[in-house]
Order: sequence, then C-alpha cells, then structure tokens
Amino acid sequence: MAKEPRAAKDEPREIGRTARRSLSQLGWQRSFVALVLLALALFIALNSWRLPLLRDAEAALYDLRAANFAPPTDTDKRVTLVVYTADTNRATGQISPVDRTILAKALGQIDQLGAKGIGIDVLFDSPQDDDDLLRASLRGMKTPVFLAFADNRTNPEAITYEQEQDLRAFMQSAGGVMTKPASILLETDTDGVARRWPRQYPGLPPLLSIALTQGGADADARFASFTGPIRYRVPSASDRPVFDKIPIDLVADPETAPLVADAIRGRYVLIGGDFSDFDQFDTPFTRTGNPVTGETRMIGVEVHASMLAQLLDRAWKQRPAMGLKILAGILAVALGAATAMVQTRTWVLAIGVLAQFSLFLAVPFLVERAGYDTLDLPATGWLIGWLIAYTAISSGLRAINAAQREFAQGALGKYLPRSVASEIMRNPDRLSLHGEKREIFCLFSDLEGFTKLTHAVEPEMIARLLNDYLDRLSAVVLEYGGTLDKFVGDAVVAFWGAPIAYPDDGERAVKAAWAMYLAGEEFRKSVPEGVPKIGRTRVGVHYGEAVVGNFGGEGRIQYTALGDAMNTAARLEGANKPLDTRVLVSREAAERSGLDWFRPMGAVTLRGRKTPVEIFEPVPDMPAEQRRLAIAAVEAHARGEVERVKALTDTILESVHDDAMMNLIQRLRQTHKGESYVLG
Repeated sequence: MAKEPRAAKDEPREIGRTARRSLSQLGWQRSFVALVLLALALFIALNSWRLPLLRDAEAALYDLRAANFAPPTDTDKRVTLVVYTADTNRATGQISPVDRTILAKALGQIDQLGAKGIGIDVLFDSPQDDDDLLRASLRGMKTPVFLAFADNRTNPEAITYEQEQDLRAFMQSAGGVMTKPASILLETDTDGVARRWPRQYPGLPPLLSIALTQGGADADARFASFTGPIRYRVPSASDRPVFDKIPIDLVADPETAPLVADAIRGRYVLIGGDFSDFDQFDTPFTRTGNPVTGETRMIGVEVHASMLAQLLDRAWKQRPAMGLKILAGILAVALGAATAMVQTRTWVLAIGVLAQFSLFLAVPFLVERAGYDTLDLPATGWLIGWLIAYTAISSGLRAINAAQREFAQGALGKYLPRSVASEIMRNPDRLSLHGEKREIFCLFSDLEGFTKLTHAVEPEMIARLLNDYLDRLSAVVLEYGGTLDKFVGDAVVAFWGAPIAYPDDGERAVKAAWAMYLAGEEFRKSVPEGVPKIGRTRVGVHYGEAVVGNFGGEGRIQYTALGDAMNTAARLEGANKPLDTRVLVSREAAERSGLDWFRPMGAVTLRGRKTPVEIFEPVPDMPAEQRRLAIAAVEAHARGEVERVKALTDTILESVHDDAMMNLIQRLRQTHKGESYVLG
C-alpha cells in the first residue's frame, strides 16, 4: 500500500497552526466581535422582513416582483362587482351609512338574475329607518348571501364595541338559511400595503372569499389558513377591466337590471363602495404603477374579488422550504466572508461582488417567476448579511495584516533603520528576493579578548554581557542607518547601501564605526566587578562590490552580503590588532565618506589578498596639524624620500605618543619607497 506523502499529512497540521497564529494575532476581543458580526449577518440574512427599515426595502423589492409578474387577464367572467358610487350617494341623499333601500332592491334583482353567490362588503353597524325592508329582502333570498362582519377585537380602527353590538343585532334579526356572516378583514403590512391574505382569527366567521365557495365545487381547503400573497392581476387591455364593475343603481332598477343580466347570472357578485376617499387600499401597484391602467390604489371590495379569483384559480403559492431559506442565508454570509479573504486584483474583485449582488437580487425574481411565494424571501437581507460578513472578515484580516505588518516591521527594525523598514513595508519590491551586485560600505567589528573571557566566567554572565554588548552596537548601526547583517559570536557585521542606497551612506558608515568603538569603551566601563578586563572594540570598514540579497533556501532566508568587499572589511578589522589601531577604513571608503577625520596608516597587504590596501584611521579629535604631518610622512615614504620621512616622523614623535602612530612610524622606517607592510 502506497504511503501518504509527508507533505499531505502535515498540511492539515500546518493549516491549524496558521489558524491559531492568526487568531492569536487577531486577539480574543476582535475575534469575539467578528463572531458576533457573523451571527448578526446570518440573523439579518434570515429575518430582514421582521426588522425595521429592512422590511420596507424587502417590501419594495417584493412589490417590484409582484407588479412585474402580475398575470395579465381578460375580464374575469366569474366575479362581478356591484358598487355604490358618488353618484349613488348624491341620488339617494345618503353617504354614510349608504342607502339600504337601494341595496334591498339590488339584492332582489340579483337573486332573480341567478347569481351564484353574493358577498356584501358593507357593515350594517348602525340602525337605519329602512332596515326592515333590507331584512325582508335578505330573508327572502334564494341565493346564498354573506354579510360583512368585523369585530372590535381584530379591527378596532373600523368598528367600535358599540357598533359591533349593533352589527350582531342586525345579523341575528336578518339571518336565515341563505344569509350568513363573513369576515371582511383585510390586513396591511407596516407600510400600509395589502400584500397578503389576512389571518384566520378564532371567533371570526370565514373570510368573504372562503365563505362564498365553502361547501361547493369551488372550495379549496388550502386557503382556510393561507396567509401568503394576494395575487393581483392586470388587465390585458385598458378597455378590459379585470372585473366588471356595475353601479348599484343600474342593478336595483327593474328596467335596467336586465341589461346587466349576463354580468350577474352564474357569477359571484360582490357588493361594496367605490369612493375615492374611503375603503381604499395600497397594493404592490402603489409603488410601481399598474402597467395598463395606471391605477395604483384599490377599493376593498376589489381586493376581496382578487382573493376570490385567486381561490377559484387555485393559485395557491407555496413557500420555499425553510431549509432552503436557511441554506441561502448561510450561503450569502459565507460568500461575503469568502470574498473578503480573496486576494485578487481590484477590478476582478469588483466584478465578483457585482455578480454576487446581481445573483442575490435575481434569485427572488426567478423564484417569483417560478410561481413560488416570495413574501418573506430576504433579498435585501442577503445583501446586508453579505456586507456585514464581508466587513467582519475584512476588518479581522486587516487587523491580522496590521499585526503581521507590525511584527514584520518590528523584525525588520531589528536589522534595518526604521525609515528603511517602513519604506520596504510600503514597497516590498525594494527588498530584493534575489541576489544582485551592489556597491556597498561593509563593516566588521570584534571585541578583543572576549573568547578568553568565555572560559573564565559563568555562562549566565557571558550571555548577559554579550546581549548587552550586541544591543549597544546594534543600536549604533541602526541609528546611523545601517543594515545589520549578522552576529558572529561577539562580532557585528553590517553594511550601508542596501537594500536602499542613500548619498551619505559613506559618511554614516564611518561615523557608525567610530561610534561603535566608543560604545565598546562605554561597555568596558559598565562591566560588573569580578569580571576579568575586557578588551576594546575594533572595527574595519571597506567600500566595494558585493552580492546582496536573500539567501538560505526555502526553509530559512537571511538578507546578507557576500563577496570580496565583505572579506576585506573583515581583514581590516583583524588588522587593527597588529597595527595598534581601533578603527581602520580603506581608501575606497574614506574618500567616499566626505569626512576629514582621517590620518593615513600606510599601505598594508592583508592576509589572503595580493593587492595592498591603503588604510586610514578616523581620529575626529586629533588636531588638523598632526593629521597633516602624518599625511606628509606617508606621501614622502611613497616617493622614497628617506630623509624627509625620518624628519617628519621625528616631528610626529615630539607631539604624538599613541601606539598607532608609533606603529606607523616604525613601519615607515622599516620599509622602502611605498612598500606595503605585509600582515601575517
């Protein structure tokens, strides 16, 4: 059996470590906030129809769907509206309540014309003089009649308690075999729009549309508890209304009633008021407009007629399964979170976001078109959930990136000046990931006698001393804008001119070398009692070509410099000991420093090199006259002027008594005409 590759086995473990590290960088507070935001995103994605502001947006989108997919129809031959109009009120002299005499006459005519059923959307909630005539008409009906009923408990805005008692008394006195009550309750959403079938409250008679069909072939038991959307239709042409609408005057008059016989016979007849300022309801067309007639509001009796026609057509809309809605909400939130984690070009990301938003908006339209109930389908909720999830994850990632950036900048700051580290963080391309040849200033330092010290002092003390010493010298390098290359025991390796070169690199490199020597002297003074004497810090500086870049392979890389320039700086550091100097700078570095601190220390042949190197020691505190004497002596030696060399060195001996100058004088007197001093 083939073994699973080690890389495949380690991948889940590595992913887990990465996740734990990211959570650690994010912090528990931000992690908690991100989780809360994701939970909020999911809650909104599932419940936007129940939340303020969002439900208005959801309703507006639903209205757009319902209006656009409202089925066009010719005039419905099953339902007819008989309505009171403003002209009726003027003719009868009664406005509220409407005239009941004309209703009694109309009922008689409708009964004779053979209507299938009659629904009256008029409340008889106050006694009138002609009630006896209406009662008599109702008792004599052969056609089923359903009287409008409402109670104060479910519809306090339409009827008071006292009116309810009067209504009940009228129905009891007018009731018979063919006359029964029916609920005319219509419920609107919080924005006042009638979009859905009202609830079937206990204690109320059946809704008008259900009562008219109950017990017959047209009945559909599914609508008994249906609270889904009302299906509004639009006329197929402006001269063909969805429902025939006949003034009640025309039906009540025996002479004109036969003219509308075809609109009555075999149909459900709904009687109600058609007034511009009463019993008007907003519908999905209110915001979007009726595409044919332009009408946006609808009278109550026509809303009941729409519900009746929907029942007759058995246009019962099924809601999408709750599991699918939950899955869609989770998917929307997951997409927002996933999009935040995608690393791609801005324009690609923008296209992806637009595509997702378009999908969220299109899906409810497609579901509506497929004949499903899209009331409570959270299109806006998906968008807001997506946005919150995107914000939560992107904010968390920014926090993690900031922490990583801060860590990286801090790590770079241990090896690079802060300004250089910041520039590289802004523009990572400045830190070359491959080797490149650069002209740089190389620096090596070493602490004299430290190796012997490690054999005489406890390891704990050695570690404390070494850390203190390296901290001091590292701080100097960074202060003067250098790049820390590495530590080799007590030795510090640094360079200037990479990864970013500056015009004053030479000046800062030489000043840093001198400052490192001084820092070493301060370190010597701070050594605790009982620790053997520590030697001085020696430094070598050279300018030349080196290969600079990240080296070390995939597992561990180090930004470093390689080449002869680095080796020469190391040799110069080592030459301090036999030459009794503290800091040695090659001519190449000294000339590019722009400083006049130097006294020449002659030419030496370094170990491992054939070409002699002219070397200089920075002595910023030495008087200029003494530096000029040293320069003159070295130049005289180069010309082979033995007597002048002797005279100048004698003069130097009268005023200068440091070991380095004594060493130089001795070398000048022992060698001939520019001959270099060979170091072993």
